[in-house]
Amino acid sequence: MLDSATKRRIDSARDILVGKVPDPKSQVEQITIALIYKFMDDMDAESEELGGKRSFFTKEFARYGWAKLMRSGLGGHETLNLYSEAIASMPENPGIPALFRSIFKNAYLPYRDPETLKSFLKIIDEFEYDHSERLGDAFEYLLSVLGSQGDAGQFRTPRHIIDFMVTIIDPKKDEKVLDPACGTAGFLISSYKHILLANTDAEGNSTLTPDEKGRLALNFSGYDISPDMVRLSLVNLYLHGFADPHIEEYDTLTSLDKWNEYADVILANPPFMSPKGGIKPHKRFSIQASRSEVLFVDYMAEHLTPSGRAAIIVPEGIIFQSGTAYKQLRKMLVDTSLVAVISLPAGVFQPYSGVKTSIIILDKSIAKHNNSIAFFKIDNDGFGLGAQRRAITKDDLPIVVTEIAEYLGKLRTHDSVEDVLLTQGLIVSKEKIAENGDFNLSGERYRETTAQFSHYPFIPIGEVCNLIGGGTPSKADESYWQNGSVKWISSKHIGSRGQITGYELITEKAVSESSTKIAPKNSTIIITRVSVGKFAFADDDYAINQDLTALVSKNCERISAKFLSIVALHISTVVAQNAEGIGVRGVTRNFLSDLQIPLPPLEVQNKLVAEIEAYQKVIDGARAVLDNYRPHIPIHPDWPLLELTETCTLNPRKSEVSSFNDSTTVSFVPMSDIGEHEMYFEPREIKRFDEVTASYTYFKDGDVLVAKVTPCFENGKAGIARNLQNQIGFGSSEFYVLRSKGTVLPEWVFLNIANPMFRAWATPQMTGTGGLQRVPRTVIEKYKIPVPPIETQQSIVAEIEAEQALVAANRELIERFEKKIQATITRIWGEDNDDLKALP
Repeated sequence: MLDSATKRRIDSARDILVGKVPDPKSQVEQITIALIYKFMDDMDAESEELGGKRSFFTKEFARYGWAKLMRSGLGGHETLNLYSEAIASMPENPGIPALFRSIFKNAYLPYRDPETLKSFLKIIDEFEYDHSERLGDAFEYLLSVLGSQGDAGQFRTPRHIIDFMVTIIDPKKDEKVLDPACGTAGFLISSYKHILLANTDAEGNSTLTPDEKGRLALNFSGYDISPDMVRLSLVNLYLHGFADPHIEEYDTLTSLDKWNEYADVILANPPFMSPKGGIKPHKRFSIQASRSEVLFVDYMAEHLTPSGRAAIIVPEGIIFQSGTAYKQLRKMLVDTSLVAVISLPAGVFQPYSGVKTSIIILDKSIAKHNNSIAFFKIDNDGFGLGAQRRAITKDDLPIVVTEIAEYLGKLRTHDSVEDVLLTQGLIVSKEKIAENGDFNLSGERYRETTAQFSHYPFIPIGEVCNLIGGGTPSKADESYWQNGSVKWISSKHIGSRGQITGYELITEKAVSESSTKIAPKNSTIIITRVSVGKFAFADDDYAINQDLTALVSKNCERISAKFLSIVALHISTVVAQNAEGIGVRGVTRNFLSDLQIPLPPLEVQNKLVAEIEAYQKVIDGARAVLDNYRPHIPIHPDWPLLELTETCTLNPRKSEVSSFNDSTTVSFVPMSDIGEHEMYFEPREIKRFDEVTASYTYFKDGDVLVAKVTPCFENGKAGIARNLQNQIGFGSSEFYVLRSKGTVLPEWVFLNIANPMFRAWATPQMTGTGGLQRVPRTVIEKYKIPVPPIETQQSIVAEIEAEQALVAANRELIERFEKKIQATITRIWGEDNDDLKALP
């Protein structure tokens, strides 16, 4: 388990670097290089203490020793030059192993500020080399900051999902384990830990012989196309006990060098994105394709040994897309190796993507004699599916692990699976999957259900709709844009609530002479490029640009325009999940045309539309209350106007709680836990006192917090703390804390400072540039608020709280009726689909 001191040092190192090295991956690289540098010197020192000799910093490299770098009296520029020269020269050091030379390959210092470097090295100097699980966990924590999508569509796989997949596959001590798109080697490390745990006795002692341990480390290998990822995975494996990790920079899809190498176990989350123009692979693949996800899955299926097993995270395109390569791949998998498909909820990769994924389970030895495939659906993975991914009590993973183990166990012993009860899934025959030639791997397609509308046929959108794409009239021809009468829209005019928020005017000449087209009134318009997936119902005729596609009913006797707009809610989710491309991402009209939708009779469509419109009217009314409500404080001219510092203490000193023990628990409140325009907040997380005292803001029950940095300040993030652990809280340093001196209620302070009037006054005085603007402390200090008697404050606060209770009731009303809409749409599709959200 990661100790708090190590975590604090890592956080401090990142805080120092962020001003000069804003990219998280570059921060991780700089910390990695510095730690390895320090650790090599530590190992040299340890060797000397035990009577040996230095091996890393000897001869001409002795001048780069860590002690020489950190010696007192060395000037800032001298330190900078020595360190820069050292890391650039290290790959040429004959005294260090090949692993370390690989780590330092192409290493450089990306900034030239001596003070930043000295502060950074001072933090690194506090680390001590300890070849143990503790430091490996620390590095895993460091890697966790790589929370954004990579250039090639890589996503960091959550640890619990990795462990879940490893548990299902159950790698053994004598099996070769491969990840051909290894990233930071998370799957390899989890597999290694799984094998170690499986080979321990009742007292927890290893039952592996020394020879077995030696061979075990040799059984793990990984490839990655990125040299940065290779460097990070090498360090990660080394810190988890691999003295000679086998990670190579290798393009799995275009190189043939390792084509004849096979593995008993493959675990991977390969990149989903293909570059513009597609991949140009070699010709050895059995499926001829240019999509990276198709080629990766093909590669892994083909590179399993005859008894090999694999668990692979795949995007939804692999599951149901109708392209020839996708269908060929699914057929090959069903015929040769696929035994199970596990559908994951769309929020697993939050906060950096809402992409919907599944896990496919391959087992070549079982698939040969098995005539069925098991489908599992995970609704909850133990964490909320919002951006913060907070822990929750609902967790389907343990159930699926148990049920899939029973299913696979029956298959391995050639027993019947008819009596296997799957609470989280179903078993489908291969004949049923193959019967229409699509080999669709969406389990819900095969689920027999009594849902009211589940028996209605699914048809391609293109069967009932014309799809119209648009374009942008030339800006160079001013006559297209002057005195126009035609409404023209682009993606920026599609609102978040399914409405068209504005338009520009162009001439009829522009429509006839350019590539823009008219989307007629009552059509459904979907964004298919850039902000992919948002949609709107056209309340008029609109010319559209190239980012939009209009769905127009071919025959109003088959599908009504308003029913099509309801169907678009689900379509928009699928479109967003399948957007592809680098830079400008999107889907083609052919993809949209091929999407399957349910088609009830017209009479049923009209009833469904009427039902949802009735719900929507209630939502619109409640939302109008929320949009228009603003608490009003009546101001009496006799009330004194006092500066905030006359009534409140600004940012109370942490020394007030210096007597706490390091192990005392306190509340931790990150910026994300503070609401917008909500008076109170309560903590969701507890930490030890020694974990939060260094760089976090301190506050107590009853203190008012207000964000000081954009965009949180503009969005109104503020609140009054209550129900804190031990009445003490720590949180983001981007808050100001206001504590009443007794003449004002906390609620009175909140109402006066968490409002549009204060923000309008403070915004012009903010400092900084771009998205890093802050409200200066002096602005807070000098802001004046009216201060009536406490009794008057209490009366006004009580009235406003009563109003806010009514407003909150409208919020709850919206949630209830959105769920009613969701339930109706679920009936339309005949499935319990968590991706369906209520109409906005």
